[in-house]
Amino acid sequence: MYLTIKEAAEYLSMSEQAMEKLIQQKKVRALFDGEQYLVYKEQFNTHLKQLEKYKFLVEEVLNEPIPEDIDVKDED
Repeated sequence: MYLTIKEAAEYLSMSEQAMEKLIQQKKVRALFDGEQYLVYKEQFNTHLKQLEKYKFLVEEVLNEPIPEDIDVKDED
């Protein structure tokens, strides 16, 4: 199923300008049918899953405890 830029922006809860910018930066693939850009909806589902996975990995790294005993050599 293909969506227009407006529908895709609503689906992702973002502005149409932001959606157009993603298309121009080639971060989102789109087809131009001569009048408007059309975006494949399944690409967003994959993209959203990847973003969630990335957020989870970043949170894991940020929540990793800092070691209490940092082994620092004093060379004075």
